[in-house]
Amino acid sequence: MSKVYATAADAVADIADGSSLAVGGFGLCGIPTELIAALAERGVTGLEVFSNNCGVDDHGLGILLSAGQIRRVTASYVGENKEFARQYLSGELEVELTPQGTLAERLRAGGAGIPAFFTPAGVGTPVSEGGLPWRYHADGSVAVASPPKETREFGGKTFVLEESIVADFALVHAEIGDTEGNLVFNKTAMNFNPLAAMAGRVTIAQVEKLVSPGELDPAQVHLPGVFVQRVVHTGLQDKRIEKRTVSA
Repeated sequence: MSKVYATAADAVADIADGSSLAVGGFGLCGIPTELIAALAERGVTGLEVFSNNCGVDDHGLGILLSAGQIRRVTASYVGENKEFARQYLSGELEVELTPQGTLAERLRAGGAGIPAFFTPAGVGTPVSEGGLPWRYHADGSVAVASPPKETREFGGKTFVLEESIVADFALVHAEIGDTEGNLVFNKTAMNFNPLAAMAGRVTIAQVEKLVSPGELDPAQVHLPGVFVQRVVHTGLQDKRIEKRTVSA
């Protein structure tokens, strides 16, 4: 069966209310904008999202957030989205903040079939000891806090146990993909995309350029097609910049 879908809408048509999503990208770089827009158009709600960040107010995952379609977010950075902060502090959104490297490895481990791993990141902090506010009540009190995690010593050092991430779907963006799902990412747009793709039970890739099998040099493939179930050709992507700084 072909992995190629005609449109982004077709590719996300079976993502249901309450689904979990691993989403590639870093800031506004390398994010699957067309797939996100198609999800926004469908109006699915109660989504649980695993992503480095949640876009900005009017772009990327921020579109789903502003529309009230996201229930829970696991991320490492959320500082560029005012609506995110408002929903979190008012008790409308559950948020699990996690160290960036830990998030990356949780996604990779999920794709590799590793259920959990030990890491030094977060030892001796609320990350391991628990108590981080995941959800607030409307009055500002903590409704749900993070639980303590298992720790263990290896070689005289303490490490904390982190569970891997496996999502119902993964949404990623690639510069080039072939019809078998082999993907090539462009420079820093590689960021979380390969890791998110590995973590999805069903991975959907939007590609700027679609080629036939054999056109990609196997040595240049960043992610093999075994991790990708659906490919949609979306053409050149408009590159947004979060904060443009120029000299006087």
